[in-house]
Amino acid sequence: MRLPPFNRYIRWMQLTGVFLLGMLAGAVTLNSLFVAQFEALYHTKNELESKLEQYEQDIRGLNQYKNQHTVIKSIQLRLAESSGKRAHLDKVTEAELIKRVKEDLSIFLGQSIYKVDSDAKFARKILERKVYTDINGKDYMVELQTVLLADNVLQIWMIALPHAKAPAS
Repeated sequence: MRLPPFNRYIRWMQLTGVFLLGMLAGAVTLNSLFVAQFEALYHTKNELESKLEQYEQDIRGLNQYKNQHTVIKSIQLRLAESSGKRAHLDKVTEAELIKRVKEDLSIFLGQSIYKVDSDAKFARKILERKVYTDINGKDYMVELQTVLLADNVLQIWMIALPHAKAPAS
């Protein structure tokens, strides 16, 4: 049996191999760009959903207390930096942490603004070094830094630090 000479096909095989490698490199590049864009879109979506939920809660609270002028109508939480203590949190973790702390502090909605001093001390005692568990697989300890009441809005600055899980006995 006679084999055809491959000398005349070597150039075409090389061009085919380079073309296939180019297709593979292009596919890898396109896929990495797609994944990066999708991840950015996912984070933006989560951030917008948390803002929308916060705004809806604010609207419900403001409608509920619109005729009462001396009560706390809404609560704003902010993560503060204090001498490099702040943990670098992603937006999803930050939103979940703020949501959980806001649930704990929701007892202050509708309270008189003239009792904010005793209420702030109460909040500090409740949330002093409180640990929130299982937020994206991690635990965080929250410390309240500043509590300020202005225009019927209770503004609270807090620090969130990663907390080491206690070993199971």
